[in-house]
Formats: sequence, C-alpha cells, structure tokens
Amino acid sequence: MKKYLALILLLGLGAIFMACGDNPSGNASSATSNSNPNDTPTEAYKRLYAAVKALNTEAVKAEFSKNSVALAQTQAARTKVPVEEVFKNGLTATTFAERLPEIRDERVSGTMGAIEVWNAKESKWEDLPFIREESGWKLAVGDIFAGNWKSPGLGRDAKERAAANLAAGNSGMINVTANVNLGANFNGRMLNVDANINGRK
Repeated sequence: MKKYLALILLLGLGAIFMACGDNPSGNASSATSNSNPNDTPTEAYKRLYAAVKALNTEAVKAEFSKNSVALAQTQAARTKVPVEEVFKNGLTATTFAERLPEIRDERVSGTMGAIEVWNAKESKWEDLPFIREESGWKLAVGDIFAGNWKSPGLGRDAKERAAANLAAGNSGMINVTANVNLGANFNGRMLNVDANINGRK
C-alpha cells in the first residue's frame, strides 16, 4: 500500500513540475501578447504604424526595444517635452504616411533584423533596425545608439546605390550609408539622425 501512495505522490509532484515548467514564474500573465515565434520585423512595423495612427502611446511604446524606450525618455528630458510627444510618431518619419507605406527587403540574422520602409515625405527608403526581445521584434533605434545592434546585411537601397555608383564610374569610396530619419517633431524641432546601420558588423 505504501508503494502505491509513494507512486501517486511522485506522479502528482511530477505533474506539478511539468505544469510549471513552461512558465518558471508560475504566473500565466507574465507571457506577453507578442511572444509569437513567427513574429517578423515586418509585422512589428505594421503594429507600430497602426499604434501611431491610433494615437495610442502605450501601444507605440510596446513596439520599441528597451533601449529605444530609454532613448525616447532621454530625448524627452533633454528637449523638455512630454515623453508622449517623442513616442507620437514612433521614432520614424515613415509613419507620417496616410496609408501603410511600402515595406520591402526584410533581413534577419539571429536576433537582429531590418526592413526598408518607404518615406513618402522625403521620397526615399529608410532602413529601419529591429531587434528580437523576449516579447517579439521591436524597433531598435535606441540599440544603434547603445552600440548593441548589428546589421543583418546591406539593404536593397544601399546595394542599388552602390551599383549605380559603380556604373557611373566612381572609383572612390562607395557610400552605402542608410539614413534613419527619426521623425518625431519636438516643438517644431525635427530630430534627424544619420546612422550607418548597414556598415556595422
């Protein structure tokens, strides 16, 4: 009889440990809604764009990496504007478009990603950086400044510009620097940042 009780007890404990194994905290609410393993940088940008258009600051913030949130907070403190103003346009001028802009050339290498998004306001492609965090892909502008984002490879626009330079016979250094335009308007001041996001390895 004691053998059966011991076996039942062991089986019960095993079931408890297995149930808790997927979520070490034992708290079902600790999983986030964006923890989809099939998430992509393209889907993350679409969520960001929708949040900007819905004027939902919390949803915009949820699409930023931790370092991007910190960058926005630092910018807000430096310019003495509410942090909601910094979040408003999602740190990219591409969100000024009335409709979801064209997205192309998604590149992923491990937890680093990038996509090209059409900036209709300036008629150019922006190569936007993304990083995979626990809850999914996040806009990684702050990670460029923190120095922990690495390019997943040259974007299509950079390659096309390099090919055009070669075809034109330019023998000097080919500039394949992508422009990330942080299009948040802080009391009339536009923050523009040229970052060599494709050149970092």
